[in-house]
Amino acid sequence: MHGNAKVFVLMAAMTALVMALGWMLGGQGGAVMALVLAGGMNVFSWWNSDKMVLRQQGAVELSPQQGGDLYALTAELARRADLPMPKLYLLPTQQPNAFATGRNPENSAVAVTQGLVASLSRDEIAGVIAHELAHIKHRDTLTMTVTATMAGAIAMMGNMMLFTGGRDDRGGGLGAILAMIFAPLAAMMVQMAISRAREYEADATGAQISGQPQALASALARISQLAGRTLNIPAEKNPAAASLFIINPLNGLRMDSLFATHPPTEERIARLMAMNGHGPAAAERRSPIPRSGRDDGPWGR
Repeated sequence: MHGNAKVFVLMAAMTALVMALGWMLGGQGGAVMALVLAGGMNVFSWWNSDKMVLRQQGAVELSPQQGGDLYALTAELARRADLPMPKLYLLPTQQPNAFATGRNPENSAVAVTQGLVASLSRDEIAGVIAHELAHIKHRDTLTMTVTATMAGAIAMMGNMMLFTGGRDDRGGGLGAILAMIFAPLAAMMVQMAISRAREYEADATGAQISGQPQALASALARISQLAGRTLNIPAEKNPAAASLFIINPLNGLRMDSLFATHPPTEERIARLMAMNGHGPAAAERRSPIPRSGRDDGPWGR
């Protein structure tokens, strides 16, 4: 399914879910109000969900001067991927991780954490950035970001049922309990369906962009190990956005395993290492990415 068509289907499904919650909260009038709310959410998500996610994560945009070699590396990888240079952001957390966002390649962004820059080698960081550029190239980012924004809103509406109790003549407390349970769960199930397949595809394309599948495999192993013992406060406060990251950033403040959005890291690594062999699965061999010769910016931290 084409990326925009997939977004429209997801928006329609989530609009229906929001209307159902509105009906449980206020009957026909509640459903109409929920429809208006969902329409506004859809428009906002289409145009501004990327900005909201970046703001939630405390992202700071890097200029070419501030980004130094990290910016130059991203620009070179974008050139190899035949993409416009995305905006580059730094996330103020020590957990190594990264994500991409934006409604299209012309309005896209790549965000990496301070922990990623400090903990990974240059080749590993190149693999991670190439993975995120693959999401942009596949036009995954609109689907991912809109879904994360809508899922967060639906989860919030479900939690509201705890305090309102629903409509007594239409199921009362039972309806509220069901809404609290199934609204966030339904939103998370949509995220799971999106993210698992797209991560494998982005890994493969990212390895082809960087030409170093083993470096991306090493990065996934290192990020997975370190992320499990480093708290990412902005991500924990906004769990609906967890599917955006290259590795699940949540690590235990809630029942995170119930809402796991990423395929097993071991399987991702195995597929990447298989690309080191010969034949049609092998990654395209490319010359090493040249250094910019600059040490300023976050690269040296």
